[in-house]
Amino acid sequence: MRVFFMSNFNTMNLSDSLLKSITRMGYTTPTPIQAETIPIALTGKDIIGTAQTGTGKTAAFLIPLFSKLMASRESHAIILAPTRELALQIMQVVESLMPQDGRFPTALLVGGADIGKQLRQLKAKPRLVVATPGRVNDHIKRRSINLKFFNLLVLDEFDRMLDIGFTPQIEKVISFMGENRQTLMFSATLTQQVIKLSKKYLTDPAVINAGTVNTPVKNIDQKMVNTTERNKYDDLLSELSKRDGSIIIFVSTKSGADKLSLKLNNDNQNTSPFHGDIPHRKRERVVKNFKSQDFRILVATDIAARGLDINHIRHVINYDLPRCPEDYIHRLGRTARAGAKGSAVSFIVPADGKKWTAIKRIMKQA
Repeated sequence: MRVFFMSNFNTMNLSDSLLKSITRMGYTTPTPIQAETIPIALTGKDIIGTAQTGTGKTAAFLIPLFSKLMASRESHAIILAPTRELALQIMQVVESLMPQDGRFPTALLVGGADIGKQLRQLKAKPRLVVATPGRVNDHIKRRSINLKFFNLLVLDEFDRMLDIGFTPQIEKVISFMGENRQTLMFSATLTQQVIKLSKKYLTDPAVINAGTVNTPVKNIDQKMVNTTERNKYDDLLSELSKRDGSIIIFVSTKSGADKLSLKLNNDNQNTSPFHGDIPHRKRERVVKNFKSQDFRILVATDIAARGLDINHIRHVINYDLPRCPEDYIHRLGRTARAGAKGSAVSFIVPADGKKWTAIKRIMKQA
């Protein structure tokens, strides 16, 4: 089913208080994913949506959720995200976008965070929960959450959740929810597995494609540098010297991120590493400091390739090419956000031949 397009929030049958919140957030004209998703989601229909990163997807599903939660006290919503960082960013948008005169209890359930705080939030009977699949399953086992009253489900970055191996946890969450459930599924790529499971989890969904799924943002100037392992670091310093503004450097391993960040700091570059072995609270602090531009360069693994929403990132540098060619697209999506321009540099060593060929193939197919 092809959905219709609305170019103005005022024509979407939203409450005055919700429209005030949308205005307060600085939203003026809906992005394509918002213009297509919100009206059809308000009808109660299931949705499978794809959109490039940085297109306003979070607000696209939060606005109809808020509308339903405010309209009926019987409605309860749960949003599942693949990583703690993405869940935290979604919750930040929840807190900012929620209407001041229609507030309701919420809970953030992620691993590595204070379990006592989560239990207190759940005792307050939240009507909107943002969670990672693993932690919400922990609460199901503890019997600290009852999902039978939850009738709204969002699966954000669903392809990423499948990559991580969250399918059993997602299915358990769904099994505890009520039968009359509306599900909104968002995925950066429509793989065969995503399509197969969408048929299992969704009922006659509307398919929304706001832009080509496997195409990087158009406002990115892409460059490749042929080099060697011996010369790659010096070439990196040369590229850094030519560039102004915030930079994210992607590497393939956690230890590689630590080593490169330390080496760059010793060469008077202001950097911080970012990967899955860093404790959750420290990662939150790193992201906060990077957002406030306390340091210039983030050296990260692919944990930062999705969900990291920082508008001032000017450049993406692929110091190591990604193992999965699709992750090249997601890495580039960290720059040129909110209509800005950005650049991307990829270092190619002789051993990268197959990886670069796969990346060029997926770019050509897109």
